[in-house]
Amino acid sequence: MAQEKDCACSTAPKLIFSCSGGADVGAVADRAARRLTRDGVGKMFCLAGIGGRVSGIVKSTEAASKILAIDGCPLDCAAKTLKEAGFADFVHVRLTDLGCEKGNTPVDDERVAAMAQQITPLFSE
Repeated sequence: MAQEKDCACSTAPKLIFSCSGGADVGAVADRAARRLTRDGVGKMFCLAGIGGRVSGIVKSTEAASKILAIDGCPLDCAAKTLKEAGFADFVHVRLTDLGCEKGNTPVDDERVAAMAQQITPLFSE
């Protein structure tokens, strides 16, 4: 019998918001968030919807059991967007603190996997 992932239907979701900026580290942050979603760590959600104060997205985020903000660089756009919308209780990860260098980070599957692997325990604690 194949092993199934735990169902989170009856619990509040764990939401992931990511920088998706124009720099290489933004692209890696975005792809890492998508990988974390595929791996069942949480659910990637719309950061632009938070910035635009889209009511359904804000309400869903308010109901989240845990929130993760992944930023590519020290500008911290994802974290600042969440804070500006009134969210203060979230896990924040910055890829430049995990060894990425803005302007010098390959956007490839290996880097994305390495970042997702480093982020998972930080969000799962």
